[in-house]
Amino acid sequence: MKTNPFYVAFLMLLFATSLWASDTQVGGIWYDFYSSTHTATVTFGGANFNSYSGEYSGQVTIPSVVNYNNESYSVTSIGHFAFYKCSGLTSVIIPNSVTSIGDYAFYECTGLTSVTISNSVTSIGERAFENCIRLTSVTIGNSVTSIGGSAFSGCYRLTSVTIPNSVTSIGWCAFYHCDSLTSVTIGNSVTSIGEQAFSGCYRLTSVTIPNSVTRIGSSAFSDCKGLISVTIGNSVTSIGDNAFSDCTSLISVTIGNSVTSIGGSAFSGCSGLTQVNITDLAAWCNIAFDNISSNPLRYAEHLYVNDVEVSDLVIPNSVTSIGHYAFYNCRGLTSVTIGNSVTSIGSQAFYECTGLTSVTIGNSVTSIGSQAFYECIGLTSVTIGNSVTSIGAGAFYYCSGLTSVTIPNSVTSIGSQVFYYCTSLTSVTIGNSVKSIGDYAFEYCTSLTSVTCFATTPPRLSPDVFKEVDKSIPLYVPAESISAYQSAYQWKDFFNILPVGSQGIEEIEENCPQDSKILHNGQIFILRGEKVYTVTGQEVR
Repeated sequence: MKTNPFYVAFLMLLFATSLWASDTQVGGIWYDFYSSTHTATVTFGGANFNSYSGEYSGQVTIPSVVNYNNESYSVTSIGHFAFYKCSGLTSVIIPNSVTSIGDYAFYECTGLTSVTISNSVTSIGERAFENCIRLTSVTIGNSVTSIGGSAFSGCYRLTSVTIPNSVTSIGWCAFYHCDSLTSVTIGNSVTSIGEQAFSGCYRLTSVTIPNSVTRIGSSAFSDCKGLISVTIGNSVTSIGDNAFSDCTSLISVTIGNSVTSIGGSAFSGCSGLTQVNITDLAAWCNIAFDNISSNPLRYAEHLYVNDVEVSDLVIPNSVTSIGHYAFYNCRGLTSVTIGNSVTSIGSQAFYECTGLTSVTIGNSVTSIGSQAFYECIGLTSVTIGNSVTSIGAGAFYYCSGLTSVTIPNSVTSIGSQVFYYCTSLTSVTIGNSVKSIGDYAFEYCTSLTSVTCFATTPPRLSPDVFKEVDKSIPLYVPAESISAYQSAYQWKDFFNILPVGSQGIEEIEENCPQDSKILHNGQIFILRGEKVYTVTGQEVR
């Protein structure tokens, strides 16, 4: 009788359900016989699992029927640990009567070179062929529905696998480090690909994931360094953490329109990516990226919709929000128009889209996330819709090509470093509802020639909002609020605070007091006697 702890629960179940005889050898193969069903399971003798290691060399043919005590028994399964570490075994023929191959059934059969799994088999157990290091080919019958975890892990000479349409799940580490595997055909009934299922298959060059698959497990194809292209079917809803990490040769990825979440670092280290192809722009906007490295655009830089590259991006009206990192590093974009149905733009949504020159943000948008347009250095103009209430920290950080900005009256807060290092910015207009401006918001906006703020109460400023900005430039504020600005923290540093909304004058009167300042058609002039000068000292008349 077996006493190994792996079998204790299993044996108790057998005692409860049928009469049986165990560890009986017939024709050199050990069996467990079940008299109530007249079925037999291939097993091993004794308690050491590797009872065949000294008995077998070459091919084993498992019969479909075996006689025991003058009765016939149908061989229906190959049990757990049956040929465990049977190093002399070179090939196995499994009859059509067998429906299941148990856990560890051929574990570390290091001499095994080929296996044909009959069409009657429905399940392959965990670690069934793990570390069969000489196994070069496997034929999986078309009745198998599940391939257990680590079933072929470490079979590093296995070159190709066809997973039939009957299979519904590929277990964790099922083909882990099958180093010689160059091609995989996944049947169209597979619904899930387990964690690390093909991890480390570094000679694998292409994978098509059928529309039946709904889930790709974490690290499923990680470290597949030879993988060049991946097509992810339209039924996949989630891509796990590190799913394609360190696939350094990956050039193109096609992602179906049902994906709603892509896990952390899913495409981390995919430094060879040049294009991401999607089938539905609206679906892409709604994907929840776990972090920056989960978005393949971090490396690819170019976005395609149904194989056509997108440069002028128009967000369709069906989209209500643009998720975090949605177009991160998409350097092929030149313009973005955000429709009137979008209410929020996620953080880093257009981060480092360096080719972007213009952005129009629709009137329905209420919030712009932190670093949304961070380092979009080609951006020269932006139109912010009049429903935006908050602009997140660093939203336009280092947009060094931006020349003018108007912040609408709907905005109540401007985050820290929002326009930090926008060195080409010449004018800023701040709406009348702004209550606070974060630290360093306009630091190093060294080209500013004027600032206009319509708020009657000076907005509360965090430290160094206008650091390195020339304080001699005119600051236009409501006439009734000039004294308030002249005494407010940081605002008072501007020594040229003037009324905004003045009607101007059509004629400049002569004999004005020495060095008088006037506003005329939106420009500041200095009067010195009968002479008129600009603020830079250029004589007008």
